[in-house]
Amino acid sequence: LNMSSSVMNISEHLSCPLGFGHYNAVDICILETVVIVLLTFLIIAGNLTVIFVFHCAPLLHHYTTSYFIQTMAYADFFVGVSCLVPTLSLLHYSTGVHESLTCQVFGYIISVLKSVSMACLACISVDRYLAITKPLSYNQLVTPCRLRICIILIWIYSCLIFLPSFFGWGKPGYHGDIFEWCATSWLTNAYFTGFIVCLLYAPAAFVICFTYFHIFKICRQHTKEINDRRARFPSHEVDAAGETGHSPDRRYAMVLFRITSVFYVLWLPYIIYFLLESSRVLENPALSFLTTWLAISNSFCNCVIYSLSNSV
Repeated sequence: LNMSSSVMNISEHLSCPLGFGHYNAVDICILETVVIVLLTFLIIAGNLTVIFVFHCAPLLHHYTTSYFIQTMAYADFFVGVSCLVPTLSLLHYSTGVHESLTCQVFGYIISVLKSVSMACLACISVDRYLAITKPLSYNQLVTPCRLRICIILIWIYSCLIFLPSFFGWGKPGYHGDIFEWCATSWLTNAYFTGFIVCLLYAPAAFVICFTYFHIFKICRQHTKEINDRRARFPSHEVDAAGETGHSPDRRYAMVLFRITSVFYVLWLPYIIYFLLESSRVLENPALSFLTTWLAISNSFCNCVIYSLSNSV
């Protein structure tokens, strides 16, 4: 009875984005709670595992991309920690005066953390591009000091780009509003959305498409040259040279390409809905909730891709 009454209390005070009527509102709120609690647990557990593996395997630090992968793991871990806010609000509703501040801070933090992940993916693609196109000067171009400076700049840029939302210029992008104030009083702004797209989403997507296109083009050319040499000179030396050539780089690039592809597949519905809602073309609470938490689930998917794509 206590559990039933607390669930009824949740349905009365919280906005349930997927609720389509009074009779199924309680069931929908329970479904939302289960989804959010499960994702929160998976994100925290998965990224803690990645952080633990990097801590216990010093050899992984020899890869320059490990700096960015660890940064993504910490960012995704804090996404999971941040998701404890809506989880706790669903399990125990607080009628505090600072609901608007809580909503703004939560939306800002989630947006900054995912911006860090997006920027890290773009930097990883640039790193792999330099490794493939400039193998002889790569160690001089990409140093640990420059990598650390790059990561610091990523965090600073991500924090600054969403700051205008605190001054009333639009919503940073968090939908699926668990808090009623977020759903009813905090509206998206088409200009602010365009600002975010132009300074974050579009440049990151362009850099990733450009670099991976050239990476696979170069790898395809190298593979063709190796096959031609094998056809002309079928010797063990050529086979050995081919096996130790660019195939490891190609496999490594494929792993990172899968991570990037899954990121954009999960985030594309969210970005499209974000643009449509900001333009007042479409407002659907169910789509808002589903696209938001589909995008946030990427924080756990990265861990799965690491383990399935590369045994190291």
